[in-house]
Amino acid sequence: MKIVVTYDKSQNLKPLDEAEIIGVIDEEKKVVEQYENPASGVSKEATMGVILDLGADAIVVKKQFLCPGSYMMSYGRIKYIPTEYNTLSEVLEHLEDLKTKIAEDLDEEMYAEAYPEE
Repeated sequence: MKIVVTYDKSQNLKPLDEAEIIGVIDEEKKVVEQYENPASGVSKEATMGVILDLGADAIVVKKQFLCPGSYMMSYGRIKYIPTEYNTLSEVLEHLEDLKTKIAEDLDEEMYAEAYPEE
């Protein structure tokens, strides 16, 4: 299974549009293939397009890592792994546990746009 993780150069997990690096955990090869995110600072949808082109099976997400658009374009094409971890090393360390949470869909609160408090 190829599992995508999006993060910055310090390996802190980041939302799709803020991620400098798209990491693909290749379980067969036991390696993390790293790709520079050409859509960093552009949009979550643009980054999801890159992820889908990489042939990923699943993506590790936290709240608001996705947006409605990136969720809809990936729905049915990729599985989701919700996490509370904050770094790539934590994800790798707890990967087997995380895989038990794999889901076909997400609660809306995971991908809804953030609204400023009024």
